[in-house]
Amino acid sequence: MGFTEAIRTCLREKYFTFKGRASRSEYWYYTLFMFLVWMVLAAAFFGLGGFDAVETLEFTTINYIVGGVALIVFIGLYIPSIAVMVRRFHDRNLSGWWVLAVFILSNIPYVGFLVSIASLVITVLKGT
Repeated sequence: MGFTEAIRTCLREKYFTFKGRASRSEYWYYTLFMFLVWMVLAAAFFGLGGFDAVETLEFTTINYIVGGVALIVFIGLYIPSIAVMVRRFHDRNLSGWWVLAVFILSNIPYVGFLVSIASLVITVLKGT
């Protein structure tokens, strides 16, 4: 599965689909897409609004606009992110509820680091 096909699958065909399986390429291409989107938004936030806005906490109108766009993008991409991770766990013959456990346990200090390594290993391993 290629980059554009993975994005199309996650955002159009399986936007809210928690059943089925996701291949490694689908999961990692979608993760790459999310990373690129956040880098573009961060560059717009800091580049258009200026770096001193973060230090002095004096945001410009551009900062608020880019921040609003980032919030809308986050809300729009949150569900497919969870869905593709659940499908990736299904490909490893794990229940999708483990994604909820990963989310909860990742908020515990020191335990969260180990859980994030475990979830990384699960998503990297070849599917069954």
